[in-house]
Formats: sequence, structure tokens, C-alpha cells
Amino acid sequence: MTLLEARGISVAYGGLVALGGVDFAIEERQVIALLGPNGSGKTTLFDVLSGLRRPAAGDVWLRGERVTGLPPWQLARRGVGRTFQIPEPFGALSVRDNVLVGVTFQARRPRTRAERLREVERLLTIVGLTDRAGDAAATLSLGERKRLELALALSGRPALLLLDELASGLSPKGREEVVRFYARLRAHGLTIIAVEHSFAVLAEVADRVLVLDRGTLVADGPPAAVLDSPPLRTAYMGEEE
Repeated sequence: MTLLEARGISVAYGGLVALGGVDFAIEERQVIALLGPNGSGKTTLFDVLSGLRRPAAGDVWLRGERVTGLPPWQLARRGVGRTFQIPEPFGALSVRDNVLVGVTFQARRPRTRAERLREVERLLTIVGLTDRAGDAAATLSLGERKRLELALALSGRPALLLLDELASGLSPKGREEVVRFYARLRAHGLTIIAVEHSFAVLAEVADRVLVLDRGTLVADGPPAAVLDSPPLRTAYMGEEE
């Protein structure tokens, strides 16, 4: 079943075309790798899909409902979760309270405090931060802050996750942990669109690869079909380590 459909998405910043008529559809329970060089339009596309930017043209459909231009909180209530390349939690709040904020304000129905706290503990377990629950978010490492932001993205029980470079800036051990997170999220039946600098992070779990270049979708298909093209590998992903 189609979960998300983008039809003719166009965005311009003055005279610069960030996205020029991007079209694609995504089925439920797929993991999509979104690749492309810096400036190719990946973040702009995430901004449109998460409601941070209204496209100049085109529409976004979620489960058959036109959601173009809805604000982020409404899209979150409809099942869209997102992380950002640079996580910015509430530094003075504890890890537990950061997640409690998300659980409280993204709930689709009223919950008792006990219910909310149980959900917080469930999410902290998923992202592996139970042992840091009482610590101030400002004391977390980069990898831990990314895990906290993932917990916040999951707090609305989303159907679609937009994940922006979870592995960026992490050590090899941290990147291995991120690979396990992707596999775990997929096992939970989530649909994911993920941006990563290196496709190696997604190689084991991606069902499909979308490649953007200068605002245009230049490749869309199974990983083997897309990545077996040497020009695409060199131009859009660089040489893998």
C-alpha cells in the first residue's frame, strides 16, 4: 500500500532551484536511501515532507490524504517523524524529560502521567538511553544526542520516519550501532527515508535508492541497479572507504 506520494515538488530560493518537479511514491514498510551531493536538495525535500517548507508547486499525499502545506505538528499527528543533522535537545532538561515533552505533545489521545512515563521508558529502551535517563541532555555525546532525537521522533508513534544523517560524525563503533538501529526500526514495520553520507550505513537494509542532483531525481531503483552505475557512484556518493 502506498504510504507517501510526492507529485511535482518544486522549491526555489530566489533564482536558485532547490527542487525541480520531484516525483516519487513510497510503499509501506520500505527503507529508502536518499543520496546525493551537498546542495542536491535532500534537506529541502525533508523540509517539504515534514511541513517546514511549503513547495512552490506540487503536492504531498500521505495515506491518500493531501497534506501539502500542513504545519509540522499536524503532520506529526498524522504519523510523520523526523530527525535533523544537528540534534538540539533541551539541554537543561533530563533525557527522560526531553522524551516526556515529545510523548505529551505528540499524543493522539489524552494520557495519564503513568501512561506517558511508561511510553518514555519504552522509547529510552529502544534507543539505548535508559542508563542516561536522569542526566541532563547537555551532558550527552553527539551519538547519544542523536539517539535522544530519534526517541523524540518516535514519540508520536510515526508510520514514516525521515532520518537525517544519524551516522554522521560518529566513530566506527557508533556507525555500527546506527546500522543496528536501522535494522531494528525496520523490524518494527516502520517506513523510513534516510539520508546518510555513506551508503554503507544503509547497504544491508535499504530496499530502494533515490538519488538527487541539483534538485532533480536522477535515479530511483533497487540498490544494486542504482549503485552498479560507476558514474553515479563517483558523482553522487564518492568513493566508499
